[in-house]
Amino acid sequence: MKRIFESVGSPLQFDRESFRCRHTLLGHPSLELENLAGVVQRLPPDNVFFSSGLLPKDADFDRAHVDYRTGLSLKDTVENMMTSNSYIMLRAPEQDPSFHELYRELLSEVEDLMRAQGVGTHAVDPMLYLFIASPNSVTPFHLDRYSTLLMQFRGTKEVHVSRAWDEQVVPARDLEAFVARSGSKVSYQQTFEQTATRYAFGPGDALHIPFVAPHYVKNGTEDVSVSLSIIFNTRETARHLRALRANHALRKRLGPLGYQPVPVNRFLPLDHVKSGMERVVRRARGLLPV
Repeated sequence: MKRIFESVGSPLQFDRESFRCRHTLLGHPSLELENLAGVVQRLPPDNVFFSSGLLPKDADFDRAHVDYRTGLSLKDTVENMMTSNSYIMLRAPEQDPSFHELYRELLSEVEDLMRAQGVGTHAVDPMLYLFIASPNSVTPFHLDRYSTLLMQFRGTKEVHVSRAWDEQVVPARDLEAFVARSGSKVSYQQTFEQTATRYAFGPGDALHIPFVAPHYVKNGTEDVSVSLSIIFNTRETARHLRALRANHALRKRLGPLGYQPVPVNRFLPLDHVKSGMERVVRRARGLLPV
Protein backbone atom coordinates (compact mmCIF):
# COMPACT_ATOMS: atom_id res chain seq x y z
CA MET A 1 0.00 0.00 0.00
CA LYS A 2 1.28 3.49 -0.85
CA ARG A 3 2.50 5.46 2.15
CA ILE A 4 0.51 8.54 3.16
CA PHE A 5 3.39 10.47 4.72
CA GLU A 6 6.63 10.93 2.82
CA SER A 7 9.61 12.21 4.74
CA VAL A 8 11.52 15.22 3.44
CA GLY A 9 15.07 15.20 4.76
CA SER A 10 15.51 13.40 8.10
CA PRO A 11 13.31 10.47 9.17
CA LEU A 12 10.02 11.28 10.89
CA GLN A 13 10.49 11.69 14.66
CA PHE A 14 7.39 12.23 16.74
CA ASP A 15 7.50 14.85 19.51
CA ARG A 16 11.21 15.70 19.32
CA GLU A 17 10.68 18.74 17.13
CA SER A 18 8.29 20.03 14.48
CA PHE A 19 9.02 18.89 10.93
CA ARG A 20 7.59 19.26 7.46
CA CYS A 21 6.90 16.28 5.21
CA ARG A 22 4.53 15.51 2.33
CA HIS A 23 1.27 13.61 2.13
CA THR A 24 -0.16 11.64 -0.78
CA LEU A 25 -3.88 12.34 -0.27
CA LEU A 26 -4.38 15.24 -2.68
CA GLY A 27 -7.55 14.66 -4.69
CA HIS A 28 -9.05 12.35 -2.07
CA PRO A 29 -12.85 12.52 -2.53
CA SER A 30 -13.47 12.92 1.21
CA LEU A 31 -11.70 16.30 1.16
CA GLU A 32 -13.47 17.84 -1.83
CA LEU A 33 -15.61 20.87 -0.93
CA GLU A 34 -18.82 19.24 -2.22
CA ASN A 35 -18.42 16.36 0.22
CA LEU A 36 -17.31 18.64 3.06
CA ALA A 37 -20.45 20.75 2.69
CA GLY A 38 -22.48 17.60 3.39
CA VAL A 39 -20.25 16.47 6.25
CA VAL A 40 -20.68 19.84 7.99
CA GLN A 41 -24.46 19.36 7.90
CA ARG A 42 -24.45 15.67 8.89
CA LEU A 43 -22.14 15.78 11.93
CA PRO A 44 -23.71 16.30 15.37
CA PRO A 45 -23.92 20.02 16.21
CA ASP A 46 -21.57 19.55 19.18
CA ASN A 47 -18.85 18.52 16.72
CA VAL A 48 -19.11 21.67 14.59
CA PHE A 49 -17.48 24.94 15.69
CA PHE A 50 -17.61 28.07 13.57
CA SER A 51 -16.66 31.69 14.12
CA SER A 52 -15.12 34.71 12.48
CA GLY A 53 -11.74 33.93 10.99
CA LEU A 54 -10.41 37.46 11.59
CA LEU A 55 -9.10 36.83 15.09
CA PRO A 56 -6.14 38.29 16.95
CA LYS A 57 -3.45 35.67 17.44
CA ASP A 58 -3.77 36.04 21.22
CA ALA A 59 -7.53 35.26 21.24
CA ASP A 60 -8.76 32.42 23.44
CA PHE A 61 -8.72 29.47 21.02
CA ASP A 62 -11.18 27.40 23.09
CA ARG A 63 -13.77 30.22 23.19
CA ALA A 64 -13.43 31.62 19.66
CA HIS A 65 -16.73 30.05 18.55
CA VAL A 66 -18.46 31.89 21.43
CA ASP A 67 -16.57 35.19 21.58
CA TYR A 68 -16.23 35.81 17.83
CA ARG A 69 -19.56 34.84 16.28
CA THR A 70 -20.30 36.23 12.85
CA GLY A 71 -24.08 36.22 13.03
CA LEU A 72 -24.24 33.91 10.01
CA SER A 73 -25.95 30.53 10.05
CA LEU A 74 -23.82 27.46 9.46
CA LYS A 75 -25.43 27.04 6.02
CA ASP A 76 -24.58 30.62 5.00
CA THR A 77 -21.07 30.23 6.38
CA VAL A 78 -20.42 27.10 4.30
CA GLU A 79 -21.88 28.58 1.12
CA ASN A 80 -19.86 31.80 1.38
CA MET A 81 -16.48 30.68 2.68
CA MET A 82 -14.58 32.75 0.13
CA THR A 83 -16.06 36.05 1.32
CA SER A 84 -17.54 35.49 4.81
CA ASN A 85 -14.28 35.79 6.78
CA SER A 86 -15.23 32.60 8.58
CA TYR A 87 -13.55 29.63 10.22
CA ILE A 88 -15.07 26.15 10.64
CA MET A 89 -13.59 23.37 12.77
CA LEU A 90 -15.05 19.86 12.68
CA ARG A 91 -14.24 17.48 15.49
CA ALA A 92 -14.17 13.76 14.67
CA PRO A 93 -15.34 13.90 11.03
CA GLU A 94 -14.53 10.17 10.96
CA GLN A 95 -18.03 9.74 12.38
CA ASP A 96 -19.29 10.49 8.87
CA PRO A 97 -19.31 7.46 6.51
CA SER A 98 -17.35 9.36 3.87
CA PHE A 99 -14.35 9.53 6.25
CA HIS A 100 -14.42 5.97 7.65
CA GLU A 101 -11.86 4.45 5.29
CA LEU A 102 -9.57 7.51 5.28
CA TYR A 103 -9.48 7.47 9.08
CA ARG A 104 -8.56 3.77 9.17
CA GLU A 105 -5.74 4.34 6.68
CA LEU A 106 -4.34 7.32 8.59
CA LEU A 107 -4.52 5.55 11.94
CA SER A 108 -2.80 2.46 10.54
CA GLU A 109 0.07 4.54 9.19
CA VAL A 110 0.46 6.51 12.42
CA GLU A 111 0.66 3.30 14.42
CA ASP A 112 3.22 1.87 11.97
CA LEU A 113 5.34 4.99 12.53
CA MET A 114 4.93 4.70 16.30
CA ARG A 115 6.12 1.10 16.27
CA ALA A 116 9.10 2.00 14.08
CA GLN A 117 10.12 4.72 16.57
CA GLY A 118 9.56 2.59 19.67
CA VAL A 119 6.96 4.91 21.22
CA GLY A 120 4.11 2.41 21.45
CA THR A 121 2.03 0.09 19.30
CA HIS A 122 -1.41 1.70 19.52
CA ALA A 123 -2.35 5.38 19.31
CA VAL A 124 -4.10 6.64 22.44
CA ASP A 125 -7.37 8.52 21.83
CA PRO A 126 -6.83 9.15 18.09
CA MET A 127 -9.19 11.53 16.32
CA LEU A 128 -9.45 13.65 13.18
CA TYR A 129 -10.00 17.40 13.06
CA LEU A 130 -11.00 19.19 9.87
CA PHE A 131 -10.51 22.92 9.25
CA ILE A 132 -12.21 25.03 6.57
CA ALA A 133 -11.28 28.71 6.62
CA SER A 134 -11.73 31.88 4.58
CA PRO A 135 -8.68 33.74 3.23
CA ASN A 136 -6.72 35.62 5.92
CA SER A 137 -8.25 33.59 8.76
CA VAL A 138 -6.20 33.12 11.92
CA THR A 139 -6.12 30.12 14.24
CA PRO A 140 -5.05 31.79 17.51
CA PHE A 141 -2.03 30.86 19.62
CA HIS A 142 -2.64 27.64 21.51
CA LEU A 143 -1.17 24.26 22.33
CA ASP A 144 -2.63 20.76 22.26
CA ARG A 145 -2.66 17.84 24.68
CA TYR A 146 -1.62 15.43 21.93
CA SER A 147 0.66 14.96 18.94
CA THR A 148 -0.54 16.21 15.58
CA LEU A 149 0.02 15.48 11.91
CA LEU A 150 -1.51 18.32 9.89
CA MET A 151 -2.19 17.98 6.15
CA GLN A 152 -3.05 20.76 3.68
CA PHE A 153 -5.47 20.13 0.80
CA ARG A 154 -6.47 23.53 -0.53
CA GLY A 155 -5.19 27.08 -0.09
CA THR A 156 -2.05 28.17 1.70
CA LYS A 157 -1.12 29.15 5.23
CA GLU A 158 1.76 30.01 7.51
CA VAL A 159 2.14 27.78 10.56
CA HIS A 160 4.24 29.18 13.41
CA VAL A 161 5.45 26.51 15.85
CA SER A 162 7.61 26.99 18.93
CA ARG A 163 9.46 24.30 20.85
CA ALA A 164 7.57 22.30 23.43
CA TRP A 165 8.63 22.59 27.09
CA ASP A 166 10.08 26.10 26.69
CA GLU A 167 9.19 27.78 29.99
CA GLN A 168 9.96 31.23 28.54
CA VAL A 169 6.97 30.70 26.22
CA VAL A 170 4.66 28.65 28.48
CA PRO A 171 5.59 28.52 32.19
CA ALA A 172 5.48 25.05 33.76
CA ARG A 173 2.65 26.04 36.11
CA ASP A 174 0.49 27.22 33.20
CA LEU A 175 1.21 24.10 31.14
CA GLU A 176 0.26 21.83 34.02
CA ALA A 177 -2.98 23.69 34.68
CA PHE A 178 -3.92 23.56 30.99
CA VAL A 179 -3.27 19.83 30.69
CA ALA A 180 -5.25 19.21 33.89
CA ARG A 181 -8.22 21.04 32.29
CA SER A 182 -8.46 23.43 35.24
CA GLY A 183 -10.13 26.08 33.09
CA SER A 184 -7.05 28.28 32.86
CA LYS A 185 -5.91 29.76 29.53
CA VAL A 186 -2.38 29.51 28.16
CA SER A 187 -1.54 33.12 27.30
CA TYR A 188 0.38 34.37 24.30
CA GLN A 189 3.86 35.68 25.15
CA GLN A 190 6.07 37.83 22.93
CA THR A 191 8.86 35.33 23.60
CA PHE A 192 6.99 32.95 21.28
CA GLU A 193 7.98 35.03 18.24
CA GLN A 194 11.65 34.79 19.18
CA THR A 195 11.71 31.01 19.12
CA ALA A 196 8.96 29.98 16.65
CA THR A 197 9.71 28.34 13.31
CA ARG A 198 7.57 29.56 10.41
CA TYR A 199 6.41 26.97 7.87
CA ALA A 200 4.97 28.14 4.53
CA PHE A 201 2.34 25.52 3.87
CA GLY A 202 0.50 24.54 0.67
CA PRO A 203 -1.46 21.64 -0.84
CA GLY A 204 0.37 18.35 -0.38
CA ASP A 205 2.37 19.60 2.60
CA ALA A 206 2.15 17.92 5.98
CA LEU A 207 3.51 19.08 9.31
CA HIS A 208 4.16 17.37 12.61
CA ILE A 209 3.34 19.55 15.62
CA PRO A 210 4.76 17.92 18.75
CA PHE A 211 2.84 17.30 21.95
CA VAL A 212 2.19 20.63 23.80
CA ALA A 213 4.19 22.65 21.24
CA PRO A 214 2.74 26.21 21.09
CA HIS A 215 1.58 27.32 17.64
CA TYR A 216 -0.73 29.57 15.63
CA VAL A 217 -1.79 29.67 11.97
CA LYS A 218 -2.40 32.47 9.43
CA ASN A 219 -4.16 31.50 6.21
CA GLY A 220 -3.16 32.84 2.81
CA THR A 221 -4.97 35.63 0.98
CA GLU A 222 -6.03 33.93 -2.25
CA ASP A 223 -8.26 30.95 -1.50
CA VAL A 224 -10.30 29.01 1.03
CA SER A 225 -8.06 26.77 3.14
CA VAL A 226 -8.91 23.11 3.74
CA SER A 227 -6.73 21.09 6.09
CA LEU A 228 -7.06 17.89 8.09
CA SER A 229 -5.18 16.70 11.16
CA ILE A 230 -4.94 13.39 12.92
CA ILE A 231 -4.29 13.76 16.63
CA PHE A 232 -3.13 11.04 19.01
CA ASN A 233 -0.98 10.27 22.00
CA THR A 234 1.91 7.85 22.12
CA ARG A 235 3.10 5.85 25.11
CA GLU A 236 5.54 8.69 25.87
CA THR A 237 3.06 11.56 25.59
CA ALA A 238 0.44 9.67 27.62
CA ARG A 239 3.08 9.41 30.36
CA HIS A 240 3.74 13.15 30.06
CA LEU A 241 0.01 13.83 30.40
CA ARG A 242 -0.20 11.89 33.64
CA ALA A 243 2.94 13.51 35.07
CA LEU A 244 1.69 17.00 34.19
CA ARG A 245 -1.63 16.32 35.91
CA ALA A 246 0.26 15.01 38.95
CA ASN A 247 2.35 18.19 39.10
CA HIS A 248 -0.77 20.33 38.92
CA ALA A 249 -2.30 18.42 41.85
CA LEU A 250 0.93 18.72 43.85
CA ARG A 251 1.12 22.49 43.28
CA LYS A 252 -2.52 22.90 44.27
CA ARG A 253 -2.19 20.93 47.49
CA LEU A 254 1.38 21.62 48.60
CA GLY A 255 2.12 24.95 46.90
CA PRO A 256 0.73 26.95 49.88
CA LEU A 257 3.39 25.19 51.99
CA GLY A 258 6.15 26.36 49.63
CA TYR A 259 6.55 23.12 47.65
CA GLN A 260 7.46 23.53 43.98
CA PRO A 261 7.48 20.26 41.97
CA VAL A 262 10.22 19.60 39.43
CA PRO A 263 8.79 20.48 35.99
CA VAL A 264 7.93 17.56 33.74
CA ASN A 265 10.45 16.53 31.05
CA ARG A 266 13.39 17.51 33.27
CA PHE A 267 14.09 14.13 34.93
CA LEU A 268 12.57 11.09 33.26
CA PRO A 269 12.67 8.66 36.24
CA LEU A 270 10.74 11.16 38.35
CA ASP A 271 8.19 11.59 35.54
CA HIS A 272 7.68 7.81 35.55
CA VAL A 273 6.96 7.88 39.29
CA LYS A 274 4.50 10.78 38.99
CA SER A 275 2.79 9.13 36.02
CA GLY A 276 2.36 5.88 37.93
CA MET A 277 0.98 7.66 40.99
CA GLU A 278 -1.49 9.67 38.93
CA ARG A 279 -2.71 6.53 37.17
CA VAL A 280 -3.33 4.81 40.51
CA VAL A 281 -5.29 7.82 41.80
CA ARG A 282 -7.43 8.05 38.67
CA ARG A 283 -8.25 4.35 38.76
CA ALA A 284 -9.14 4.60 42.43
CA ARG A 285 -11.55 7.40 41.58
CA GLY A 286 -13.10 5.37 38.80
CA LEU A 287 -11.73 7.57 36.01
CA LEU A 288 -10.55 6.10 32.74
CA PRO A 289 -6.73 5.83 32.58
CA VAL A 290 -4.79 7.85 29.98
